Amino acid sequence: MTAIYESTHGNLTISTDPSRLDLDAMYEMLTRAYWAKGRTKEVIARYVQFSLVFGVYEGTRQIGLARVVTDYTTFAWLCDVFVHEDYRGKGIGKWLMESILSHPDLQGLRRFLLATSDAHGLYSQYGFQALKEPEKWMEKFNG
Repeated sequence: MTAIYESTHGNLTISTDPSRLDLDAMYEMLTRAYWAKGRTKEVIARYVQFSLVFGVYEGTRQIGLARVVTDYTTFAWLCDVFVHEDYRGKGIGKWLMESILSHPDLQGLRRFLLATSDAHGLYSQYGFQALKEPEKWMEKFNG
């Protein structure tokens, strides 16, 4: 889609440049996330190829990420949002959400989904809400 997207705030940068992603750091962070238990580096490496990944960096050190799976036209799914524990409580999650939602390739989507067990307060600030018609949605879940 468009060129690499970057946003800077002080000594932090959010970037969609895939060459900046640190697979080891991503793996280390995601192994601590309840939704990514058992995910391997190989799985992460593969989905990086097929997703729009927002890395959060302090200098060259990756301290956070978020992944968007999308057709860039009508649908997007936000997942794997994670900020390293040492950097939480500093507004980075909000800045990351603002960066994702302002990305030029993610404008005009009909539906933007996510799932969370514990961050409803954060996401509701950005217009996310419970499904209006959950009875219409189905899933095939393979653990």
